[in-house]
Amino acid sequence: MKSSKILLAAALLTFAAAGNALAFHDGGVATCDSCHTMHNSSGGVKMTVNNQATGAGNAYLLQGSDQSSTCLKCHSAATLGSYKVATNPIPAAGIPPVQFTPGGDFSWLQKTFGTSLGERHGHNIIAGDFGYVVDAKLATAPGGSYPAANLACSSCHDPHGKYRIMDAAGTTVATTGKPIFDSGSYGVLPTATEAVGVYRLLAGVGYQPVSLSGNFAFANNVPIAVAPSTYNRSEATSDTRVAYGQGMSEWCSNCHSGLHNVNYPTSLIHPAGNGAKFSSDIVNNYNSYKASGDLTGTIATSYSSMVPYEEGITDLATLAANGATTTGMSTSNNVMCLSCHRAHASGWDSMTRWNNKAEFLTLAGVYPGSDSANAEAAVTKYHGGRTTAEVQATFYNRPATAYATYQRSLCNKCHAKD
Repeated sequence: MKSSKILLAAALLTFAAAGNALAFHDGGVATCDSCHTMHNSSGGVKMTVNNQATGAGNAYLLQGSDQSSTCLKCHSAATLGSYKVATNPIPAAGIPPVQFTPGGDFSWLQKTFGTSLGERHGHNIIAGDFGYVVDAKLATAPGGSYPAANLACSSCHDPHGKYRIMDAAGTTVATTGKPIFDSGSYGVLPTATEAVGVYRLLAGVGYQPVSLSGNFAFANNVPIAVAPSTYNRSEATSDTRVAYGQGMSEWCSNCHSGLHNVNYPTSLIHPAGNGAKFSSDIVNNYNSYKASGDLTGTIATSYSSMVPYEEGITDLATLAANGATTTGMSTSNNVMCLSCHRAHASGWDSMTRWNNKAEFLTLAGVYPGSDSANAEAAVTKYHGGRTTAEVQATFYNRPATAYATYQRSLCNKCHAKD
C-alpha cells in the first residue's frame, strides 16, 4: 500500500512537470482557496502580515495583502523554479537574480545601479508583501492612460483564466464556450468538446480588473504563442525559444496605444505588430548575423532568443514545431514589442534586453562590470554599476564569447550596421 502511494505521487509530479492538465492553473482558474481565504486564516493561522484580526481579511478575500502579493506567494523563490518570475528575497548588491523566464525577473525592479533606478527596469507591479511599490515617476502607462497606482499581475493576466482557445488554428478566443481542460501555453490542442487556455492566462477583449474603476477595458485580444515546458533556464549553452505567433504588439497596445505603430517610415516610432513584416534585407541580416563583424551565419541556426520575433501565424501545432528549432526568420515574420523588451523586467532601463546606452556590450572579449579586472570593461558607462555577474545574467548567462570581442548593440541582429 505504501509503495503504491509513492508511485502515484511520483506519477502526479511527473505529469505536472510535463505541463499537462494536472498543472495548478490547468490553463484556467485554479483552486479557489489557493488564492483566497474565507476568514483570513488557514488552520487557525492568520494569512496576512499586517496584524489584521482573524475574520477581518484582505480585499477580495485574497491571501496576500494585494493582488500581486497573492501571485508572488507561489511565483517567487530564492532558487530557480519553472514558474517563478521573481527572486525572493531580493539578491544582495552585486548578486544577480536567478530566474530566467522569457519575461524576465521582477526582482530587477528592486536593484538600482547608480542613475539606473530599479523602477525603470520593468513593469512596476504593486506587491506590498514583497517590497514592490508604485512607480514614483510615471503616473500612467507610457503611451496610454492605465494608472500606475493600480498596476498588478492581474492587470495583464486574468487570474480566473476565462479566456480560451476554441480550435487548433488558434483563431477563436472567447470567455465562454467549451470548458478548458489544459494550458494553451505549450502547444496542447483543443478537442471537439474541450478548449485550452490562452498563452500565460493573458486577458483579452473586454477585460478589466474589478478593482479598477473607470474605462480601461482591453480592446485587443490575447496573443498566440507556444513556449517550451522548460522555459525557465540558463541559456549558457542553448536558447529557450518561445514561438511567438501573432498579436503580441496589438495586445501590448491595450495599455500603450500611443507607442504602437506598424508602418515605416510614416512614423518615428519603431514599427511593431502583425503588419510589420520583415523586408528581405532584414531577413538576410538576421539570418547571416552572428556577431559584430561576423555575417557568416545560416538560416538553419540563426535564431536568437535575445532578439525574438513573431511567426505571423496562429496554428498551435506549427508553432510548437517551430519552437523546437533554431531556424531563423522569413519575410512572413514580423517584429514585435518583445523583440527588444522583456515583458516583466530586465536588468536595463526601459526593460530592454540589452544595454542601449553604450556602444559596446562586450569589451576585450569579456562582459563589462564594476568588478572587472579589465580596464576597458570596468568603465562605468558600459556596466552602469552592475557587476560582471549581473551583466552576464541579463544575457541569461551566455558566455561573452558568444559575441564579438567588441560586440555592439543587438539592434544589429536585424540592421547590421556594425
